[in-house]
Amino acid sequence: MEWVAETVESIKSFQIRKALNDAVSFGMIISSALIIWKALMCITGSESPVVVVLTGSMEPGFKRGDILFLHMNNDPIRAGEIIVYNVDGRSIPIVHRVIKVHERKDTGEVNILTKGDANPGDDIGLYAPGQRWLEQRHIMGRAVGFLPYVGWVTIIMTEKPIVKYVLIGVLGLLVITSKD
Repeated sequence: MEWVAETVESIKSFQIRKALNDAVSFGMIISSALIIWKALMCITGSESPVVVVLTGSMEPGFKRGDILFLHMNNDPIRAGEIIVYNVDGRSIPIVHRVIKVHERKDTGEVNILTKGDANPGDDIGLYAPGQRWLEQRHIMGRAVGFLPYVGWVTIIMTEKPIVKYVLIGVLGLLVITSKD
């Protein structure tokens, strides 16, 4: 009878080790993703080195679902560049083209006006109330590359939360049932 108790203890101990191993593996995956994201932030100089185009306002250049890679440096922003900016009071960044740059010689400040390629007018209506120009602090980065359609995964999970929950459930089930 003693060997049965030892066997049961051994099985319980194995299950606890397996659960701890799974938890540590999951933590390492999450940590790795965060480290990669922070490294990209340092390399690109942008608080958000990757963004998804959420609307068709930049068509035909960028379509909804394209992923943009951003970079930020100290070079002056020029008309024609595609930037990603965030306006006070809005949580979602906007991807549009710079159409006018106003440089103040006396203060060194740069004011920027943007427009979506597919939009009929400039972005003043998208800026905060009373704001007529973007300032350097609004700019998150400049588009330096893109991957077409890859961002649709993010859009679908945002617009259809059930897909996100099913995906998380399936991934959790795979972690629990996986064998080393």
